[in-house]
Amino acid sequence: MPNTSTELLSTDFILVGFSDVQHAIFLAPIFLTTYMLSLFGNVLLLYLTMISPHLHSPMYFFLSNLSLVDLCLTTVVVPRLLLNLLLGKKSISPPECFAQAYFFIAFAGLECFILSIMAMDRFVAVCKSLHYVIIMNKRMCLKLALASWIINFVNSVLHTLLIATLTFCGPKVIQHFFCDLFPLFKLACSKTSINQLVIFTEGFVVVAFPFLVTFISYIHIIWTILNIHSTSGRKTAFSTCSAHLSVVLIFYGTVICVYFRPSSTYSLAYDRLGGVLYTVITPMLNPFIFSLRNKDVKAAFKKFVYTKLFIRDNQ
Repeated sequence: MPNTSTELLSTDFILVGFSDVQHAIFLAPIFLTTYMLSLFGNVLLLYLTMISPHLHSPMYFFLSNLSLVDLCLTTVVVPRLLLNLLLGKKSISPPECFAQAYFFIAFAGLECFILSIMAMDRFVAVCKSLHYVIIMNKRMCLKLALASWIINFVNSVLHTLLIATLTFCGPKVIQHFFCDLFPLFKLACSKTSINQLVIFTEGFVVVAFPFLVTFISYIHIIWTILNIHSTSGRKTAFSTCSAHLSVVLIFYGTVICVYFRPSSTYSLAYDRLGGVLYTVITPMLNPFIFSLRNKDVKAAFKKFVYTKLFIRDNQ
């Protein structure tokens, strides 16, 4: 009689993670610290935007969406990575692997969409300031956010179904620290040409189109700022966009370099570095980049600390 547990284990994938890195165990505290900072920063930003009336505006509505996406994106990847590093749990079942790939694709795509919508919001605020309230009304903001979530979760279904139809040969060793598309393609016995075609076609909608929207928005923003005669006016207008622009450059630059290239050029070290940047580092930095350069968020945080600590101590 066959050993059922052995049969089940033989179907599992193996995540290489950082096992080829000397003393990889010492990476665990670093990833744990960045993950905790990411949780703290994004949850705090979400909470502040909910409780602070002066943060109930389109810009902060989209910023709260970005915080939620960052929170989900890093949670899809980092806890499983920590299990790999701390407990040596490298095996992952196909359903768990495909689920991780599904949510990773959805939230990574959502990040692109939300960043592009935030660029559009800044474009309207800087270039069409007199019509800002009319254009970026509550109904429009809800429509843009809802459409982004629906498009990306539907798009992720397509990619995940195509991955699930592939036949994988042993040894099923994924040369990455999470179930990403190109490392999975490397293990497939069947042809992946359709999968790659979908990446480059659907990728235009999910990555390239939002990037173009962001790029065009910032061309208009920069042109408008340069035509402002007042130095203080230019400084104020630029300060409202600089934090978002820095986040855009980090995220889009990494994603485009990693995914929009032939699978034959795949490199474990290169893709692993890119994966760390957009699943660990960027979600951690985003809330701090936006809050440190934002007077409204800092004011809301000071009020929160004062209310929770100072007033409570005096009761």
